[in-house]
Amino acid sequence: MAKRHSYGVVQMKKKAILTIPKEVRLALHLADEGELFEIIVDNGKIILEPKTLIPKEQEWFWTERWQAGEREAEEDIKAGRVSPAFDNVKDLLEALNNED
Repeated sequence: MAKRHSYGVVQMKKKAILTIPKEVRLALHLADEGELFEIIVDNGKIILEPKTLIPKEQEWFWTERWQAGEREAEEDIKAGRVSPAFDNVKDLLEALNNED
């Protein structure tokens, strides 16, 4: 279970507005505005859980397996392990046929 830490008490303002203390925003790496939260009620407690909305058609990109491949590709690029660009398919096929 996550460690519990109190950051004090906040007061609900007009229109049911609550301000999340700066210490909390910094600790959780939250922006000052625009963040999304799921509101959960659990045994009389209100829980705000930070959320990121990812369009359904892009979920595959954010899977751990795909992200591992992205990290590997990024490492290869940084290390210079990339093939050259080709101006045409003929040159590409010749290079592929000449690989060791």
